[in-house]
Amino acid sequence: MSKVKAAEVVRGSGNAFKDFGIANADVEQSKAILAARIISLLDEKSLSTRKAAALTGFQQADFARIRKVQVSRFTIDKLVKMVNALDLEYEVFIDFRPRAAALAKGQRKNIG
Repeated sequence: MSKVKAAEVVRGSGNAFKDFGIANADVEQSKAILAARIISLLDEKSLSTRKAAALTGFQQADFARIRKVQVSRFTIDKLVKMVNALDLEYEVFIDFRPRAAALAKGQRKNIG
């Protein structure tokens, strides 16, 4: 019988892009969340990429790229416009906090 090694449990930050050290992790996570919502809207409304393009005025190729989760060429702004064109209301919340690296180096400054 072989011994099974215990798995190490590591708690993530809530942003997989940051956990894997990907540049612009916050932007990439925002794009992924928007793309996932667009995909779910297409599924909920039973829209093909062609029907979505006809309905919204965006290119069919844009919806095809989103379905394949190829979002590198999209801006957050364009993805938000696509969500809006699919008749969904949305709210955006932005939270500002010091980066962990700045806190670790003691570079936090009090403002006000």
